[in-house]
Amino acid sequence: MQLGIVGLGRMGGNMARRLMKGGHQIVGYAEDAASVAQLAAEGMTPATTLDDFVAVLRTPRVVWVMVPAGAATEQVVTDLAKRMTPDDTIVDGGNAYYKDDVRRMKALATRNIHYVDVGTSGGVWGLERGYCLMIGGERAVVERLEPIFKTLAPGRGNIPRTPGREGVVGTVEQGYLHCGPSGAGHFVKMIHNGIEYGVMQAYAEGLDILKNANAEALEPDQRYELNVADITEVWRRGSVVSSWLLDLTAQALVENPTLSNYTGAVADSGEGRWTVMTAIEESVPADVLSAALYTRFRSRQDHTFAEKVLSAMRQKFGGHVERPAGG
Repeated sequence: MQLGIVGLGRMGGNMARRLMKGGHQIVGYAEDAASVAQLAAEGMTPATTLDDFVAVLRTPRVVWVMVPAGAATEQVVTDLAKRMTPDDTIVDGGNAYYKDDVRRMKALATRNIHYVDVGTSGGVWGLERGYCLMIGGERAVVERLEPIFKTLAPGRGNIPRTPGREGVVGTVEQGYLHCGPSGAGHFVKMIHNGIEYGVMQAYAEGLDILKNANAEALEPDQRYELNVADITEVWRRGSVVSSWLLDLTAQALVENPTLSNYTGAVADSGEGRWTVMTAIEESVPADVLSAALYTRFRSRQDHTFAEKVLSAMRQKFGGHVERPAGG
């Protein structure tokens, strides 16, 4: 299948590679000429302008937008809409706010252009592991794009089936799901990221307590010199708290047990904020998720080992590099 991709950074570039490996024809455009040239050398059809990009694509065109959420996505969608024709489709695979998806869908519908929102999880490891995809949009359009989703998703792999799902038919075990109409995909991804904040914070705080088990305030016979790297490693093996995030944390601690390469200032992508805002709108208590978000705000003022753990996890799964304090 032919697909155009706008944005060839950490995520977009690797998605292009995975799709090309799966036999799809990829046309790519990005402001960074070096990334376009690199992927062109790997088999992608390059475009140097948005006009050329749209012209190369066969109708009905499908364009996947993979640029930062907010103003950048808004601009790209607007610019593409001016150049596309009825029955073309724009897919936003970034971390957009779901209410923006609904607004864009309505605006594009007046031009008979389809809009699909795809919450994409997998970070910098997606090329190898595949991407978990949460999809919103018209069912017929989503089904038409299924070859793309199937290639990007991880597939069943060696994950055992959940007991009781043996007779259930669907795509979820392949790693992608049509969640509902426009906005539903990014809504589910938003909550996914909100939960991610809470899980990361729980690990970070627990490891901080372990690291400080030798504090002078404790009774001498109740102080412990614990190897936090070894503890995360043993937890990976048979523990009820094992997870991919724990795997990445263990890796970071092997590389640097004190995590001195991180300042402890922890950024937030916006989706944690949107999750808390949505919880307020729904009158749903979200104590843990709210606290995890507020901790990130506080981390930009003073730093603990827990916040260095958070930074390490963000760098490992998403390639995020935190700004230094005051930077």
